[in-house]
Amino acid sequence: MREVDAPAPAAGSASAEDAPFVPPRWRWVRKHPTLIVGALLLIVVAALSIAAPWIATHDPQDIDPLARMQTASAEHWFGTDALGRDVFSRAVWGGRVSMIVGASVAVLATFFGIVLGLVSGFVRWADGPIMRVMDGLMAIPGILLAIALMAVTRASLTTVIIAITVPEIPRVVRLVRSLALTLREQLFVEAAHAVGTRLPVILVRHVLPNIVAPLIVQATFVAAAAVLTEAALSFLGVGVPSQTPSWGNMMAEGRNFVTVAFHIILYPGLLLAATVLAINLLGDGLRDALDPRLARQL
Repeated sequence: MREVDAPAPAAGSASAEDAPFVPPRWRWVRKHPTLIVGALLLIVVAALSIAAPWIATHDPQDIDPLARMQTASAEHWFGTDALGRDVFSRAVWGGRVSMIVGASVAVLATFFGIVLGLVSGFVRWADGPIMRVMDGLMAIPGILLAIALMAVTRASLTTVIIAITVPEIPRVVRLVRSLALTLREQLFVEAAHAVGTRLPVILVRHVLPNIVAPLIVQATFVAAAAVLTEAALSFLGVGVPSQTPSWGNMMAEGRNFVTVAFHIILYPGLLLAATVLAINLLGDGLRDALDPRLARQL
């Protein structure tokens, strides 16, 4: 019998052997571009804020009336504000406030959300009282609740963190409770109950590891909301003290001069937008990377 020749590959087509080899590391990067972009952008903003004492060209509090509202120059990279203060120096120092607030609120809201959410999900008699309190807090817009809390306290960075954390806790509690209610019916949890394992051990050893992934994603969104809320409070005059460099304070001080010195609010606004965008991209990327169903689709 005559052997049949294999068909020649079509013109322009490449065989699997001819395809370029892509290392697994780079394949993962190509699958999660939003995670990489968000992480890199956030690292840049965080690095500028952390290095503020070394990269700031001027003292952020130095006043120079002779250099009021100057545009960008070699001496003042972002120009000066209405009091002659260097906008670049105040912008990088203001980033430290936003980074501290965002990270602190995310950690505190996640911690209290885990505790209250697990108790609500596994202790039946505590579910009703805890969730009614959470529903009451969620009925009030977060920014209004934060303003009310700031109105009865003394303006400081600590009180700002507390005022922003309180409205964010119910969102984490509801997430943790929903996950806890699902895990409570799983066989491995029932088996742990059957062998006499104490509830705190079950929560720490069996339940908590299974809710870490969605909590990490939720924490990024809480941090982004906290950064925006802090800027809004400072812009309204109820945030950190006005003499403290922050992006919200800078935009509040420059709003009266927007027609003659737009750069006063331009640069802090861009940094604020870049920070929130970076955190949201990071959260979206983490959600895609940590969710098994989305990972299979990608």
